[in-house]
Amino acid sequence: MSSFILLAIAIAIASVLLFFSRKKASNRLPPGPPKLPILGNLHQLGNSPHISLHLLSQRYGPIMYLQLGEIPTIVVSSARMAEEVLKTHDLALASRPRIFSAQHLFYNSTDIAFSPYGAYWRHIRKICILELLSAKRVQSFSYVREEEIARLVGRITESIPGKMNLSKMLTMYANDVLCRVAFGREFSGDGEFDKHGFQKMLEEYQELLGGFSVGDFFPSMEFIHTLTGMKARLQDTFRRFDTLFDEIIKEHVNKGDAKDDRKDLVDVLLEIQKSGSAEIPLTMDNIKAIILDMFAAGTDTTFITLDWGMTELILNPKAMKKVQDEVRSLVGDRLYVQEADLPRLEYLKAVIKEIFRLHPPAPVLLPRESMEEVTINGYKFPKKTRFFVNAWSIGRDPRSWAEPEAFQPERFLGSEIDYKGQDFELVPFGAGRRICPAITFGTASVELALAQLLHSFDWELPPGVQGRDLDMTEAFGITMHRIENLMVVAKPRFSRKDKDDVAN
Repeated sequence: MSSFILLAIAIAIASVLLFFSRKKASNRLPPGPPKLPILGNLHQLGNSPHISLHLLSQRYGPIMYLQLGEIPTIVVSSARMAEEVLKTHDLALASRPRIFSAQHLFYNSTDIAFSPYGAYWRHIRKICILELLSAKRVQSFSYVREEEIARLVGRITESIPGKMNLSKMLTMYANDVLCRVAFGREFSGDGEFDKHGFQKMLEEYQELLGGFSVGDFFPSMEFIHTLTGMKARLQDTFRRFDTLFDEIIKEHVNKGDAKDDRKDLVDVLLEIQKSGSAEIPLTMDNIKAIILDMFAAGTDTTFITLDWGMTELILNPKAMKKVQDEVRSLVGDRLYVQEADLPRLEYLKAVIKEIFRLHPPAPVLLPRESMEEVTINGYKFPKKTRFFVNAWSIGRDPRSWAEPEAFQPERFLGSEIDYKGQDFELVPFGAGRRICPAITFGTASVELALAQLLHSFDWELPPGVQGRDLDMTEAFGITMHRIENLMVVAKPRFSRKDKDDVAN
């Protein structure tokens, strides 16, 4: 009898232990660094969160748990884990967390990038894909890209001889293309670029929306934004953008209906609003929020990719010569590259992929938030968990890339890996439902400009400056440009006589 009782007690104890071990296993979290009270792991992000998270992932693995203030956070840093987040559980993780800066800048987060998942977001995404950023619409603006390329070549030529600030010229090119496509006019003439303070506005936008503001991780203590000065900066930046957009919309309302072949993105949005045919009517604030998405993201992505691209090519002369030889062999004695040339420039496309791998415009993709419980790699995550995908780290993962720190465009020759959301080793624009809808628009502006810069000029650093002298530090924000401007010397390939002959 006593042995039976002992056996029963042993079975009961074993059952209890098994129950709690299973419960613990089902609630266990991925590995992560030790945390401090209240702050959690916030102190470990540093000034360059993408690098800090990369270094932490090397110790704790490709799926890592952090407690950032009040927010439970998962960071993924490998292609396999990115596929889980961006594809396998795409719908469950399709929403955005409440970001204080986005609410203030994007008219209560009614833009495409920061709007939470739901009927409104699906509606404006449909408008963007079908009306604003379709392949047909992007192609219809080819004349804008060609004209702005010619102006860029002209600006560079006027700066010869001597060193020039190529970064500023690339910013003006990207800004003018975007402004003409979105607003119907450019702002670089008569000093308007500097008068409106576009450079400062874009820099503030990048920094304010970096995604790692301390206040965003303490939603119960929004007063932190006032103490840090964040709220005042947001209000000032919002006011400047809002004033600009009011001016632009007023111009469009006063000019009346535009011809179909010359409609810009504001024309299209105002037409949709006026028709009243949309299942969810667009307010003027909704239109401004979408315009800000286009303006800031469209300018940033193009400029950053071109600026890093020219920096890397100047530092890697063999790659520079190879891509220049390809472009010049195809284009020949023509002064300008044509968009019809681009599909045949395989090495140029490999160069751009390598730029996206090493320098994704958004180093850490915009955060996602779980709308329900999800299980990834055996770990269960409750609703309202925040997920970050470190695209910068994935691009440097030795499990996916040989010599990941080296600039080697050849790795993409003969490779089917692309950046359009199907290959998770390369996700500069994200993937799934929240993929950036402006990929086609952005890459068209990048490919043509880079090809033309390589066709028209030979490039080198100013006298006395070596590659090792360049500061390659990245200015972290929602997008990531090099902290210093690229100062270079350009040598024209074509003489003034060649240009006069073409003009005549």
